[in-house]
Amino acid sequence: MAITKTNAQILDFTAQLVAQDEEFPMLQVLNNEGKVVDEDGLKRSELTDDDLVKIMKNMVLSRQLDIRSTKLAKQGRFGFFAPTAGQEASQMASAYAFNDEDWIFPGYRDIPEIIAKGWPIWKAILWSRGHQLGNEYTTEDGREVKSWFPQIIIGAQYVEAAGVALGLKKRSKDAVVYVYTGDGGSSQGDFYEGINFASAYKANAVFFVQNNGYAISTPRNLQTAAQHLAAKGWASGIPSIVVDGNDAVAMYLAAKEARAWATAGNGPVLIETMTNRLEPHSTAGDDPLRYRTQGDIDEWWKKEPLIRMRIFLEGKKLWSEEIEAAYIAEVDAEIDTAITTADNVEKQKISDYLKHTLEVPSQVMQEQIAKFESEGK
Repeated sequence: MAITKTNAQILDFTAQLVAQDEEFPMLQVLNNEGKVVDEDGLKRSELTDDDLVKIMKNMVLSRQLDIRSTKLAKQGRFGFFAPTAGQEASQMASAYAFNDEDWIFPGYRDIPEIIAKGWPIWKAILWSRGHQLGNEYTTEDGREVKSWFPQIIIGAQYVEAAGVALGLKKRSKDAVVYVYTGDGGSSQGDFYEGINFASAYKANAVFFVQNNGYAISTPRNLQTAAQHLAAKGWASGIPSIVVDGNDAVAMYLAAKEARAWATAGNGPVLIETMTNRLEPHSTAGDDPLRYRTQGDIDEWWKKEPLIRMRIFLEGKKLWSEEIEAAYIAEVDAEIDTAITTADNVEKQKISDYLKHTLEVPSQVMQEQIAKFESEGK
C-alpha cells in the first residue's frame, strides 16, 4: 500500500536514532592539546586574563582537595568522600559563571563548588563526618552561603532545586538555581520530575548532568539507551546541550549563556558535560578496576582538564610550574588549618544528634534526649 513521503519519514525509526545523534554536537573551545578551536567562542565567553587564572586556581584547589581528602580518608580522619579528579572543569569552571545570589544544589561529589562560594573547608570536613556544623552554610565571617546540603539520594536535588528556582522566579530575583547530578542521576525519577516542573513553570534553573562514564560501577551505556543524556531535557521542553566537560572555557561559556537565558524568564536549560571520573566512586572500598580497564583510565588521564587549561594559560604567559607550586602550597596550608579546626570542634553526643534531627523534637525524642543527657551521652 502506498504511503506518503512524509509519513514514511515519520515511521523510519532508524532515521530517528541517527537524527538524535546528529542533533547534539559537542560545544568545545579548547581541544585536548590546549589549543583554541573556536576563537569567537572564546571572545563570547568574555573571560579576562584574571578570570582565566581564577578558574585555573579553582580547578587546582579542587584537585588538591581531592588528593588530601583521599589521604585523610585512608587514615580514618575523613568521613564519606567521593573523588573529583577529572571533573574539575565540569564543576569549577561552570560554577564560576554563577554569583553569590545564585543557589547551588550539589550532589555528594560537588563539595568543591560550595567551597568556591565561600564555604570553609573545615565545615566540609565536618560534613563528611556527619557533624551538624557541617550543614551550616556560612562563611568564616558569618555571611550566608546560598547552598543546599550535598544530596546523598541520587538525583533528589533536581526536585528540590525546581522548587527554589520557582521561588526565585515568583520573587523576580535576578538569580538562578544551578544543580549538579551524574549520569546515573539522569536515570532517576526525581530527575524527570524536577526538569518537567521547572520547565512547566519556566523556573530559574540551570541543570547539569555530569556524564563521567559510570554510575558507581554501571557504565553509562548500560543504564540508558539514550544517544545523549541531553536529549532527556527535550522531553520536558527545555533547551539542552552537550559540552566538552574537560574544556574549562566551554564549560564557563555554556553556564554563562544558560544563566542569562534562565534569568531572562525563558525557563531552565539542561547541560550534559562529557567528562570522566578518574578515581573510585568513593573511598568506601570501591575498586574501579573491577568494572573498567587501567588502559581506559590512563587514556582519560591524558585528557584531564588541568592539562589542557595549563597548556592554554602557559601559552598566554599567565601560568607556570612555579605559580602552580606556590598556589598548591597555599592551598595545602589552608587545608592543614582546616583539619586542625575540624579536629578541635567538640564531638557530638547522641543527644545532640537527636536535637538536630527535627526542628521541634517529638515527645518521644524529647524523652530520649532527656535520658541520654542524664547519662552524659
